[in-house]
Amino acid sequence: MRTERLQADPNGVARAGELLRDGGLVAFATETVYGLGADATDGVAVARIFEAKGRPRFNPLIVHVADLAGAERLAHLGEAGLRLAAAFWPGPLTLVAPLREGAAVTALTTAGLDTVGVRVPAHPLAQAVLRAVDRPVAAPSANPSGRISPTTAAHVLAGLDGRIDAVLDGGACSVGVESTIVGLGPEGSCLLRPGGVPRETVEACLGQPLAPPQFQGAGVTAPGQLASHYAPTVPVRLHAEAPFDGEAWLGFGEDPAAALGLPAERRRNLSPAGDLRAAAAALFADLRALDAIGKPIAVAAVPEHGLGLAINDRVRRAASPRSEG
Repeated sequence: MRTERLQADPNGVARAGELLRDGGLVAFATETVYGLGADATDGVAVARIFEAKGRPRFNPLIVHVADLAGAERLAHLGEAGLRLAAAFWPGPLTLVAPLREGAAVTALTTAGLDTVGVRVPAHPLAQAVLRAVDRPVAAPSANPSGRISPTTAAHVLAGLDGRIDAVLDGGACSVGVESTIVGLGPEGSCLLRPGGVPRETVEACLGQPLAPPQFQGAGVTAPGQLASHYAPTVPVRLHAEAPFDGEAWLGFGEDPAAALGLPAERRRNLSPAGDLRAAAAALFADLRALDAIGKPIAVAAVPEHGLGLAINDRVRRAASPRSEG
C-alpha cells in the first residue's frame, strides 16, 4: 500500500474525506496528537485500525465528532457531561458516557462496552475532516500500539508508512499529549486518563473532585489505560537526578546534564524554564529523538500537578515492562 501525504488545504481535506467515506485509514492532526481515523460506523474500516496499529481488540477507541450535537447522538452525557462539554469543547477532553441505543458506531469501536468515548477536537484541520466525512470518526493515536505517540506527520510515517492510506499533514501538534478522559456515571465522574486538560481545571468546572484514575486492575474502560504504553524501544529510568554513564537524558527545568559534559545529541530538556505546557508539547518528540540514539533514557522529575500529571502518566507507562499491547 502507498501512503499518500496530503497537504492541509481544501484538496487535501477533500481527499481525506473521500478516503474515510470509502473505508480507508487517514491520519490527521489534532491539537493533542495525530489520530488514525476510520469511519466509526463501518466495522471493516475500524478493524483496519486494529490491524494497522497491532492494537488489542479489547481496547476501545475514541470517537471524534464535529460538535456537541454529534456527541449527543452517540452518548448520554448527562448534566455533568454537558457542563464539561460547554467548558472544554472543542478541546482536549474525552467524555466516556453511556452509549445511546441505536448509536451509529460499531461494537468494535467500543470494544463491546455499553459506553463510548467521544471528543470534539479543536484543531481546525480535524474539524474540517470531520465535516467533510459527516460521520463519526474513530481515531486512536496514529502509531504502532504501545509506542510513542506522534505529534508530526513524519512521526506517523515513521511507524505506519505503507500500512495506512494517507496522512494529512497539519504540522506539529500544539498540546502534545493525548486528551484527558473523564468517565461519567450515576455515582459521579472519574478520571480515566490524565491529559491535555488538567485535573484541577476539570474539578473546578464540576465543583467537586474526580475519583482517582482507574487502570488495568479495574478492566480497560478507555484508551490509554494499558500499563505499558507510549514506550520507546530502550529502557527508561524515572525520577533521575542526573544521567548515568551510557544514558541519554530527558531533563526538566534546571539541567545538570550539560554541566556533566553529556554530548548535546544525547540530551533534551522538556522546558528549561519549568513550563509544564511547553514540556507537554515537547514530550513525545523529545522521547522519539532520544530513542533513536539507542541508549537508555534517564528522565528528570516533573511536578505532579497541572499538566505534570499527564506528563508523568506517560513517562511511567513508557518505563513499564513491555507488553504485547
